Amino acid sequence: MPALDTSDNNMKNALSEWPETQGLIDVLILEGFVRRVVATIDSLTGPKVALRVMPVKRVPGTFVFNDSAGSLTIAAENAARYDKYVKLAEAIDSNKLAAFYFRYYPLFQQAYRELGYPKSHFNDRLIAVIDHLLESPEPESPVALVRPKVFYQYADATLESRSSGQKILMRMGTNNARRIKARLAEIRTAVTRTSILSVR
Repeated sequence: MPALDTSDNNMKNALSEWPETQGLIDVLILEGFVRRVVATIDSLTGPKVALRVMPVKRVPGTFVFNDSAGSLTIAAENAARYDKYVKLAEAIDSNKLAAFYFRYYPLFQQAYRELGYPKSHFNDRLIAVIDHLLESPEPESPVALVRPKVFYQYADATLESRSSGQKILMRMGTNNARRIKARLAEIRTAVTRTSILSVR
């Protein structure tokens, strides 16, 4: 097991061995990868995910919206910006991903404890976050927006109050969100199939 501070090459080499996910390495930020993964997952149930800690590069292009007589809505074309990411997520074998995760679990656990959870288990947090994301709403299109200042917000206060993780899924478009949620459900099954005692 490599040290957490020197694990980036191990992460790159392990992930590069997955031929079915050509292009995966290109969208990842591998510097401090384990810490980025842990910090991002932990923050997905909160109001904001800091871009500086995300393990994936920003989705290309700019946010696409419709403005009809002052009525703002998310454009259907916006979902296309996420195509590459969704396809990569679907290409990853859930069991292979779970094996990778458990192989390096001590590193994920160490990074989680560094965040301020010395007595908690990252695996428990991961499952809780997946369950939270699976509960993301699927608003009917077109989704109304408002722009009180610089950034766009959901006109529906119940949608705007959702967590950062659920908002990410909603921005993808309903079809993409359903595909990602299906993968998350498979990953959850693959992870929980292994006894929790094996990673503690």
